[in-house]
Amino acid sequence: MFDLRPFRRRNEDLFERFKKVFDDVFENDFLPDLGQDFKSLRTDITETKDAYIVQADLPGFNKDDVQIDIENNYLTIRAKRDDQTEERDENDRIIRKERHFGEFYRSFYIHDVDQDRIEAELENGVLKITLPKLQPGDDSSSRRIQIK
Repeated sequence: MFDLRPFRRRNEDLFERFKKVFDDVFENDFLPDLGQDFKSLRTDITETKDAYIVQADLPGFNKDDVQIDIENNYLTIRAKRDDQTEERDENDRIIRKERHFGEFYRSFYIHDVDQDRIEAELENGVLKITLPKLQPGDDSSSRRIQIK
């Protein structure tokens, strides 16, 4: 049935929860439940008459941090950011550092794509890869895609 509890007790529970959140802010991760989802690339794939378009969110990455490869009909997007050590003097110290570093990647099986005409660009943290559809009789091979 329903959980019947006195009104005052429920309010105290609510205030205790808020107190715990604010007390733990410098001791625990702000987003502990994200787990593996945080490390995967968020992508959108759309199809037009002539091409497939893959868009991946890569905020904070430069094009030199991103690698796009096609091998055996798999498109792989790889982004890597290294943790940089910061030196601070005693008047300027890091209390909390929440930037995540590491390698992110995502692979997609693709076919019927003209690999020689694939284009990629990274703008405002969004990687856009245009995969022109293969015309009948065309051939494809493995190669690395340059980012504009």
